[in-house]
Amino acid sequence: MFAMRLLPWEYGVRNLFRRPTRTALTLAGLTTVILLIFVVVAFIRGLEASLAASGDDDVVLVYALSSGADIENSSIPARTPALLSASLDGVQQRFQTRCISPELYLGTRIQVLKEQIKGLGLVRGVTTAAPLVRSKVQITEGNWPGPSEVLVGSLAHSKLGCSKDSLAIGERVQFDGRDWRVSGRFSAGGSAFESEMWCPLDDMQAALKRQDLSLTAVKLSPTGSPADVELFCSERIDLELKAVPESVFYASLQQHYKPVRMLGWLVVWLIAGAGVFAGLNTMYGAVVGRIRELATLRAIGFRRRAITLSLIQEAVLLAVGGSLIASVLAFALINGTAVRFTMGAFVLRVDSVAIVVGCGTGLLLGLLGAIPPAMKAMRLAIVEGIKSV
Repeated sequence: MFAMRLLPWEYGVRNLFRRPTRTALTLAGLTTVILLIFVVVAFIRGLEASLAASGDDDVVLVYALSSGADIENSSIPARTPALLSASLDGVQQRFQTRCISPELYLGTRIQVLKEQIKGLGLVRGVTTAAPLVRSKVQITEGNWPGPSEVLVGSLAHSKLGCSKDSLAIGERVQFDGRDWRVSGRFSAGGSAFESEMWCPLDDMQAALKRQDLSLTAVKLSPTGSPADVELFCSERIDLELKAVPESVFYASLQQHYKPVRMLGWLVVWLIAGAGVFAGLNTMYGAVVGRIRELATLRAIGFRRRAITLSLIQEAVLLAVGGSLIASVLAFALINGTAVRFTMGAFVLRVDSVAIVVGCGTGLLLGLLGAIPPAMKAMRLAIVEGIKSV
């Protein structure tokens, strides 16, 4: 049995440069398709990462039983933090302060005075206990907010649709009929808090003419248990409270946004399918223009499989080139870009999953786009192929 004689590797590479216009157009098409896949996957991964980073296992959220999963509609008595502090033993204590954070949270129209832009933003009224509970929060610039001041998250400008400089220290914003000065900026490890503005709880209650709270966040010690907080809520029926671990709360949000993520993956498959058909069309055009060449190769002794492998080699080389170019563009233009969403804002993430999906799809486009036209060309008789124009 004789081994199959393959065409030289250089033959397929040289063919790509013999038709520079067709090669460039095919490469541009493949790069565009793969880049679109990177955008969609980066969106999905960024949303998942933001929600996953927002929940701490040792933090329990206490809010109104009637609000469901919508904390903005929650209203609990102002005495709730004091009652929790007096009733629970497993609360973590730092700097001689029990880690219980009373908070008032709402979405409201915020006007950025520097650009005269109005957008829907997220505001959280907090006390100095908030950083003790939200351990991922770090002030990166400026100071903790004083009276009539706000501390802005690193993605708050993206949520509002304004420039980052418009929320620099000393700039002013307006919401709920009051002017607020930006005192600083904070980060929160990529969590949803980075889309918010934090201001003193007393000032926010005065601006809203409210004395109640939206929620109370409790940070448990290693000996504490969420069951203790749930037991307190069940015993105090008059307060109508519910206790949910923060990690469970944001996991439920992941389920809430599951249709969005499923739609994103569907878009990935639709783009990949469109790319396969575009690749088929391009490769059919390339093969039709080379029928005489392919028939001549068969006439001088090369088998159909050898010629088919050479055509697949050319398509895969183009696909690999398109994948590499798309990867570079994705890291340069997409990775880290902030986008607005209903829950706030988050950054697109071109991570290992996005690379595998994008580049893997590119390779599939090369393989699936080359095999059908190559097989069709090999069915043509040698004499008919040589005579073709």
